[in-house]
Amino acid sequence: MRYWLFKSEPSVWGWDDQAAKGDAGEEWDGVRNYQARNFMREMSVGDRGFFYHSQKEKSVVGIVEVCASAHLDSTTNDDRWECVDIKAVRAFEIPVTLEQIKMDEHLADMILVRNSRLSVQPVTDAEWLSICALGHTKP
Repeated sequence: MRYWLFKSEPSVWGWDDQAAKGDAGEEWDGVRNYQARNFMREMSVGDRGFFYHSQKEKSVVGIVEVCASAHLDSTTNDDRWECVDIKAVRAFEIPVTLEQIKMDEHLADMILVRNSRLSVQPVTDAEWLSICALGHTKP
């Protein structure tokens, strides 16, 4: 299993929206960045990810699971763009802010710290465990 981070503006699609989709999940559509798209192509069903609220909140708020591998994004007719489907697994007990992540020396090399604009990104095993611990949430 691999780990990922999915960023979303909560005013557009937030954790509550994702959780409301239940086990059916939802397409992680609208991504128009080649690097982020390529990361989604690497994902497998069962991989886990952090659900990250961008904009004002800037925090990890939940855990999601990839429930459908990469396929054409239904929001475009351009076959260059693909997406995966994700479903909510559980909310974080305590959201973990970007500020907390940046202050943790073990997370200094995390892509979120170095390239906070990338909307889909990999997370290492160690980063996964550290952020779950910070959020008092079962990995």
